[in-house]
Amino acid sequence: MNVYKTKGVCSRSIEFELDGDTIKYVKFNGGCNGNTKGIASLVEGMKVDDVINRLKGTDCGGRGTSCPDQLAKALEAAKAQ
Repeated sequence: MNVYKTKGVCSRSIEFELDGDTIKYVKFNGGCNGNTKGIASLVEGMKVDDVINRLKGTDCGGRGTSCPDQLAKALEAAKAQ
């Protein structure tokens, strides 16, 4: 299980599990409950690179980041390990 500490968003962290290059599980801790659950449901079963390409750079209210963007950053960090 990977845990990524988010920065600049309402969620505090993202827990996720990968199966090779596929996302097996995602859970946001904090944030907009319905939205983060929706994001998690949509990306589970997807390829890591596809999720990064779709979500990276998504902005929330002019913050320069968002929970989806933070998930993309978490996945990039996991790939770099």
